[in-house]
Amino acid sequence: MNKYFEKPIKIDDIRYRFDSFDNGKPLFGRKGRVPAMGWNSWNAFGSGNTEELTKAMAEKLVELGLDKLGYQYVILDDGCYGPKRVDGHVVSDSVKFPSGFMAMSDFIHEKGLKFGMYNDVGSHLCSGLEVGTCGYEETDVRDYIKWKIDYIKVDNCYNVWDNATFSNPENAKFTFAPNIMGVKIQKADNPDTVVELSAVKDGTITGRRAFVEGDHVTGLGTFDGTSPDASPVGELSSELIFKVNVPESGAYDLTVFHEKGRCEGVGEWLQVAVGYGEDVHFYHDDFIGDSPIRIELSAGENDLRLMNHRRQENTLTSYAKIQEWFDRLAPDNDIIFSICEWGKTQPQNWGYKVGDSWRILNDITFQVGSDGDSGHAVWEGAYTTSVTAQYNKAVIMDEFAGLDRGWNDPDMLMIGMNGLNDTMCKTHMAMWCMINSPLMLGMDLRNVEKDSEVYKIISNTDLIALNQDSLGVQAKRIFTTKAVAPDVTYIRDNDRMDVLAKPLADGSVALSFINVSMADRTDDIEISTELLSNYLGKKMVNREAFVGKDSFEVKNLWTGETKTVKGNVFRLKDFIDGPLKACDNVTVKIV
Repeated sequence: MNKYFEKPIKIDDIRYRFDSFDNGKPLFGRKGRVPAMGWNSWNAFGSGNTEELTKAMAEKLVELGLDKLGYQYVILDDGCYGPKRVDGHVVSDSVKFPSGFMAMSDFIHEKGLKFGMYNDVGSHLCSGLEVGTCGYEETDVRDYIKWKIDYIKVDNCYNVWDNATFSNPENAKFTFAPNIMGVKIQKADNPDTVVELSAVKDGTITGRRAFVEGDHVTGLGTFDGTSPDASPVGELSSELIFKVNVPESGAYDLTVFHEKGRCEGVGEWLQVAVGYGEDVHFYHDDFIGDSPIRIELSAGENDLRLMNHRRQENTLTSYAKIQEWFDRLAPDNDIIFSICEWGKTQPQNWGYKVGDSWRILNDITFQVGSDGDSGHAVWEGAYTTSVTAQYNKAVIMDEFAGLDRGWNDPDMLMIGMNGLNDTMCKTHMAMWCMINSPLMLGMDLRNVEKDSEVYKIISNTDLIALNQDSLGVQAKRIFTTKAVAPDVTYIRDNDRMDVLAKPLADGSVALSFINVSMADRTDDIEISTELLSNYLGKKMVNREAFVGKDSFEVKNLWTGETKTVKGNVFRLKDFIDGPLKACDNVTVKIV
């Protein structure tokens, strides 16, 4: 095994640790950008993309005028590289991209578009090619700069320090602490001073991941967010805290009674710290051994923390290595950095430190297209592969996003793929625009003409304007027909209607009434200005003026119709006659 892969790097900088995740300070300074828009090759062609197909897509973006609407980036996803590195460098597939990446970049730039590429923080790409960027960060960044890329999407397959997709499941040894039975603390120069504590009786568990099982605490780590199982809101990493009282300050030897494992929830890596914030001191961050761990304690009460945040920290540092080289070699670069680790390590907590966006779940579809085949999409499904699975998670993640952070990414648009009718495609577009997702087209654009319904959907300038609004606030769900707190409750039952509200830079507010279900709904929904104010609060521009109005101009962003609404209540029935059809939406702008 390559020694580079034996264990993750030592973290000496607190900025890369879990303790800094909520400080709001990015590691890199390029923030303030609205979500990226463009076309990505994966949903349309999978690993079968070619030089000719990519050129055809770039030409079609220009022909359709989509470039003028903001769809600027043309991105080569997995499948464009040769199977092996050549003299340490990634190279293009000689059959699919015979002219090479520099020629591809020049072609796209000559069209007035921007060029994007792909790699992986693991040892291999998701397609299995052994050209992942792990260990080659400097080499790859030098090549990407030479090829004048404007965007890079970085995947997470074959992650050598986690049980990620296609990785060894035993890699969980890096990302979870062992089962903990208890601890013993002895004064280094006076072994008679002994404190013994039980994990079950004396320890306190933080977060939702860990729990008591028999005589021990297990699950000390971070939830795997790849699937739509756990809510993204809340404390998703757990620690075991002991309140340790000692009579005098000094060095102490800590013995941890433990049981090691190599599976999700039980590992071999233990972090030991005392204190929090600026006063924290880390004493162990490695595989646990049988020898005592030397720590320093102060007289009186101390917070002894046993934990493993490496699932998040390892992934953060892996992505940061790439950004560090971009900053070092091209400090003035404006390259969009798309984190694609599928929500596995809860990137909503740390993604803003290194990236412009972060995927929140596994792929939105695994049935991608090929040359002549549009691939398949679904509205709802049990796993991540549906519009609603992605939406249901993203819709309560608004507080993690913003101009000063970056954007939640529920994956590429499936508009134009088989399986979604026009109504579903319209609502898919409205959802992604309201929640400030990057807008990456994933269809074969050769099938799109200007008079088609698909074109009308993706070229709706009013909807695009919501996504690209300079205020940069993701919509908040302020109402749902389920009897729950709408803005923080993770709802996977699609038999419902939602209302999303999005404040805009000009002082107006966008409202989207969404029928998530696959049946017509007749709910009579009313949204007051007071409700808007309560949920959106200071995020609104000229909030008091908006709430104080007694008459509003309301534009339906799908039909273009405008009407005056008197009073301070907006009713769904004001905008439609009859029920809201299955999977349909009404999206309006209120001025």
